[in-house]
Amino acid sequence: MKIAILGTRGIPANYGGFETFAEELSTHLVERGHKVIVYGRTNNVRYSQPYYKGVRIILLPTIPHKYLDTVANSFLSIWHVLFRDVEVVLICNAANSIFSFLPRLIGIKTVVNVDGLERNRQKWNWLGRTYYAFSERLSLFLPNAIVTDALAIQRYYLERYKKRSSFIPYGADDIRVETRVSLSRLGLQPDGYFLYVSRLEPENNAQLVVEAFRKVTTDKKLVVVGDAPYAKDYIEKLKSTSDPRIIFPGAIYGQGYRELQSHAYCYIHATEVGGTHPALIEAMGCGRCVLYLDTEENREVAAHAAIPFEKSTDSLASSMTSVLQDPGKRAAYQALAVERVQTHYQWDAVTTAYEQLFNFLTGNPAEITSASPLA
Repeated sequence: MKIAILGTRGIPANYGGFETFAEELSTHLVERGHKVIVYGRTNNVRYSQPYYKGVRIILLPTIPHKYLDTVANSFLSIWHVLFRDVEVVLICNAANSIFSFLPRLIGIKTVVNVDGLERNRQKWNWLGRTYYAFSERLSLFLPNAIVTDALAIQRYYLERYKKRSSFIPYGADDIRVETRVSLSRLGLQPDGYFLYVSRLEPENNAQLVVEAFRKVTTDKKLVVVGDAPYAKDYIEKLKSTSDPRIIFPGAIYGQGYRELQSHAYCYIHATEVGGTHPALIEAMGCGRCVLYLDTEENREVAAHAAIPFEKSTDSLASSMTSVLQDPGKRAAYQALAVERVQTHYQWDAVTTAYEQLFNFLTGNPAEITSASPLA
């Protein structure tokens, strides 16, 4: 098939979950013989070659503003893709649903991955929240189909709007690595630090993680990895801590990110908005003991294979202390985490699910399995 993916900042991934998703799905599709285009933003991607691991890269400009960045680039990408030889367009982010009818006018099938309930993010004012609520409703009928990456989000669309969606989660391959270049650069030792990775925005609770860690008696460090383009004041406040054990290296991707994941004593996942988070699955996939904020979406992914904590500094501090005092508990959760990812969150299975959905929409009977991807 000929497939285009748009609505992200582009690949190689250097920002967040959707970018990781676009990179992994596109490269896996190419490995299976499909032709894939991924659109990105000129103000984000610094990769200068026309292809990345066989994926065609097209970078278009945007308006670098919190409220316009996504929709401006997606608007240009939609118009650009109309003149490409494409059968299916996968649009990331419900905010871009408003454009999803345009490819349909010329016979191109469109799918929207709606992500989580973006309107709940604290960074949006009333206008942003209203737009996202409006976009949710547009996603019900403008594209050919929608994808939800968590069963909790699938239930939300079904119960609130009576809209059926395809549940397709994110994945994680076996990404544990033994190299330690990034650790050496940051002065870290294997198993010598707790790791937190996320965009540094309020609803991802980096402040809670920092304050909880300050209550824990340990020589280990806390490494807070991440950044955010429109959260300068929040990040400055976050970094104002006087605890010398806490390190803020900024955003780290690729091999450096995998090294930090692979050698962390524990991974802390504290996000509370969104569906399935790639970083959570990746940490479990490389055998880390995970402490996670107990939300419906996080619980769905982690299940019995990670340790939940409530949204309080005391609860998280208690969870960190418990794994420090009981190495056997940590080792048990490491094994459970790997087993769960291998069973439920492999990129090969995710890629197959998208293939089935695309074939179903394009009417390719030779490739459609007996089970409908819209079930």
